[in-house]
Amino acid sequence: MDGKLPEEYRLSERKKKILKEIIDAYITYGEPVGSKYLAENQQLACSSATIRNEMAELEDMGFLEQPHTSAGRVPSELGYRFYVNSLLEQYRMTSGEIEAINSSLKTKLAEMDQLLSEASRIAAAVTNYTGIAVKSRPKAAAVRRFECVRVDATQFVLVMMPTGGGTAITRSVRTPLPLTPEELARLLSLFNEKLTLTPPEGFTLPLIAEIERGMGRLGVVVSPIVHTVYEALSEAVQPHTAVEGVGHLLRYPEYADVDKLRSLLDVLENKEELQNLVPLDDGDTGDVNVFIGSENSVKVMEHSTLVFRSIRRGGRVVGAIGVIGPRRMDYSRVIATIDGIAGRIDAMLGSDDDTSHLLKG
Repeated sequence: MDGKLPEEYRLSERKKKILKEIIDAYITYGEPVGSKYLAENQQLACSSATIRNEMAELEDMGFLEQPHTSAGRVPSELGYRFYVNSLLEQYRMTSGEIEAINSSLKTKLAEMDQLLSEASRIAAAVTNYTGIAVKSRPKAAAVRRFECVRVDATQFVLVMMPTGGGTAITRSVRTPLPLTPEELARLLSLFNEKLTLTPPEGFTLPLIAEIERGMGRLGVVVSPIVHTVYEALSEAVQPHTAVEGVGHLLRYPEYADVDKLRSLLDVLENKEELQNLVPLDDGDTGDVNVFIGSENSVKVMEHSTLVFRSIRRGGRVVGAIGVIGPRRMDYSRVIATIDGIAGRIDAMLGSDDDTSHLLKG
């Protein structure tokens, strides 16, 4: 959204104002906008004839389109792009909207997957579009360090710090035999000695038997815990996505075509396609990204807009949240909302780098 367009797309101040008024009206009412409406309802300080001429020139330049034989115009994809880059007024979130976000995210949830799912739900609820969230794929499925928090004699929370600096993975573990704090510490020491930097496929029977011997009479507790670690690491490399508020799309006439809507829903239901739709890159500047229509990598998005912002922890992109809706979108409000939610999560993840907060909730 840097506002840089080729020289031939530079507009006079009057054209900019007319284009902005047309897009604002079209976003609000969803009907083609004519010169009569602009002359009667907006403070443009020019005649209907002048407005018609300017609208015709904007259409010739590709910023407006004339649907069917209507006298009114609607924004083109180029018109929306110019609007987002150069004409958008900053939306200030209300105290109620800010409080709703803070209240929903105030508890530091146990897993990044849960946090992203909650963020997508909030994004859908606040914007009335479809909220989405994706988590970055981990660079490796191995643990660099095991930690644990004892709950009682037969229960503890196992914390796995993955290689590659990803978000900690936690699992609640219940043992068939009670463990004293000293015995739990010995188990943790063996896991750190034998299982760190080992991918799931390296969890062989001889390796498990070695850990069992190290636990002596308590060896029976080892195998089910190793199985828990194996499942957790296997799940970690699977793409995680969350989609909320799909029903919101039905409110917009742009999705009245059942076949087009079905194609879009197929993308939203496919984890791989949704991951590909939202590019995650550590080189991301942290700004809100807006992909309008054909700017999206998936063809069925040609009548839709994707707005998203990456989420960082320790300087690394760990996921992203956003919304999908029609090109006729309340861009100012959506951009401010997504920026606010992502910024809140950034602050939560960056407030401490230890794993204690992952054990709450």
